[in-house]
This record gives sequence, structure tokens and C-alpha cells, in this order.
Amino acid sequence: MRHALTEITVVGEDDTGLIAEVTSLLFERGINIEDLDQAVREGVFRMTMHVDTADMVTTEETLREDLTELGEELGVDTQVRFPADRETQSIAVLVTKESHCLEALFESWANGDLGADIEVVIGNHDDLEPLAQKYDVPFHDIGDEKGTPDEERLLELLAEYDADLIALARYMRILSPDVVFRYESRIINVHPSLLPAFPGASAYMQAIEEGVRIAGVTAHYVTTDLDQGPIITQRAFNVPDDATEEELQTLGQPLEAEALIEAIKLHLSDEVTVHRGRTKLRDPENTDAQLGAPEDLDDENPDRPIDGLGEFVAEEDEPEAEADD
Repeated sequence: MRHALTEITVVGEDDTGLIAEVTSLLFERGINIEDLDQAVREGVFRMTMHVDTADMVTTEETLREDLTELGEELGVDTQVRFPADRETQSIAVLVTKESHCLEALFESWANGDLGADIEVVIGNHDDLEPLAQKYDVPFHDIGDEKGTPDEERLLELLAEYDADLIALARYMRILSPDVVFRYESRIINVHPSLLPAFPGASAYMQAIEEGVRIAGVTAHYVTTDLDQGPIITQRAFNVPDDATEEELQTLGQPLEAEALIEAIKLHLSDEVTVHRGRTKLRDPENTDAQLGAPEDLDDENPDRPIDGLGEFVAEEDEPEAEADD
């Protein structure tokens, strides 16, 4: 969420006049729109606005009611998030069967390092329910016998627990635009590759098949384009000769958990911003974060040669030699 701004999200079937109806309501209540972004994907309309409500001529409760009523008239869902809605932010964690990221999140939360409360764990299988029970966190299985999730139920649960952030802790399903649009810039995923290389399934195996010497993991914001959202943190490791997929998983999984937690902390503390698809730290000099490789790596990189610094480089005013015919 942006500093001191209220976030309003509108999601529903695409139709003419939606933007005008919502913006007119805000104008009439003395609310200034600082930023507006809208998109349509697979027939689903999404509009996200960041507005200044400091001088509005209504109350927060009334604004919520008015936007809800307008949404019902237009057949869309509306969400309003004021900057000071709560002191402690909440996280909903989505999982499948892999436990390492969820376990790391729970440990960070238990140690008081996460900066938010894990309110619910939602899975498309029930394998990790015992881990959630250990930390006394509600677990909901929304998958059928094949693991296909019920997204209507997912949306109901996310609304019920009023999640500030959704963390995909190796959730092995693609979220539809209906979910992503409702939680734009509030869903963080961790992927087992150095994106944009090796998107999609079996990323470690893709790395082996392509013969890379360095592989890694990426924590990023989720968008409607698979594994193409703005990158927040990355970690890298060397790929041993003749490594198996299981060996790469052993090397990568601890880094997956580390990168995911780092990204979550940066988001929750509002230390990271997105501009033109690239994340930036708001105050890099005063932020203790590891977005990429350790700083020690910079000391290992050679600093010469560099173009233009060579002793025998020709002077600019010297004529170029003509090639022989």
C-alpha cells in the first residue's frame, strides 16, 4: 500500500461507463485520485485507484457503504483499504504439498520476525494441515480429489480473513484473473529459477536440461502473466556437474524460503515500490535487504578491462583503417 493513500479496487465483468461511475462518486465526496490503473483480461475488468481521502466530505464507513451500493448496481465488487485499517497486517498462505516455505514462514512468525500475523493457510490438498495445526492456524482445503481448487471458495476465505497479503508458499496452481485482479500487488510467489529463465513447471529440471552453471530462485509479485510479475528478491547457487533434480531441490529450497520471506518483509514494511514493472527500494541507503546475490560477490568481480581504458586503444580522432577488398 502506498504512503497515506487509500486503495480502491473494482473487479467485475467488463462494461462501458464503469470508470466514470466510480470516479464521479469519488469526486462528489471531495476525494482526489492520485493514481488509476485499469485492465481487462479474459472478460474480467479490474480498476485499482490510490486516492487521497484526507479532505473527503464523508466518513470512512459511509464511503465503504456508498462504493458497495454502487458496485451492486453496476454488478462489480469493490474493496476499500484505508492506510490505517489495522495495526498488525495479516497474511493468507496458499500451499500445495511442499512444506519448506510454509515451515519457514511459521518459524519467522513465531520468532516475531515476520512483521505480520499468519491468519489462515489455504491448500488445494490437505497434506500440510498438520503443520498449520501445530501453530494453531486455521487450514482450509479447497481442492477436489485431483487438487483442482475451488476459486469461489478461495475468494470467500480471503475476504473472510481480510488478508493484507497473499503468500504463495509453493502453491502449484495458476491463479485466475478473478483472484489476481482483486489482490493486485498483494500476492507474492516464489519460483525455483532466476526468472525470466525457466518459467512454468519443473524449473529445476529445465535448468539441468539447458546445462546452466548457475541456477536460483525468484520471489515476485503475481500478475495475470505467468511468472512475469515484478521481481522483488533473487538468490543464486552453483549447479554441480551431473546434478539431479532432487539435488537441485535440496540446494534451492532453503533459498526459496529465504527469498520469499525477504520479499514479504519488504512488502509489509512498504520498503519496496514498483515502477514500470521493476521494483525499487524506497530508501536503499537505510534498508537492510538482500535483493540479489550477497555483496561479497561484488568484491570477487574483476574491475578491468573496461572499454576505453586500454593502453593501446586507438584515439578517437585517428582514422579507421580501411578493410582490404
